[in-house]
Amino acid sequence: MATNIELELLQETSFKYPKKYKVYLLNDDYTSMEFVIDILMTLFHKTYQEAENIMLEVHKRERGLCGVYTYEIAETKVMQVSKRARDHGFPLKAIMEEE
Repeated sequence: MATNIELELLQETSFKYPKKYKVYLLNDDYTSMEFVIDILMTLFHKTYQEAENIMLEVHKRERGLCGVYTYEIAETKVMQVSKRARDHGFPLKAIMEEE
């Protein structure tokens, strides 16, 4: 049987992994396929082939999974997509959902 001190140590050393969030790109009728591929390669560090596959998923299924991140990183990725799209005149949007 564990003593009170052992139980306190167990409680102090237990930790939780941070929640993870999926980042998706959403389909629209105006953003070029080339721009989506560029976003995926530069902001999400995908290879050309991975980026092309995700871009096609966005086109066919209305959204495509870009990656899974902690809250702060996912939030930053969503904001980076929005800013870069706006700067280039595209309505591309990214969203994040808790895993």
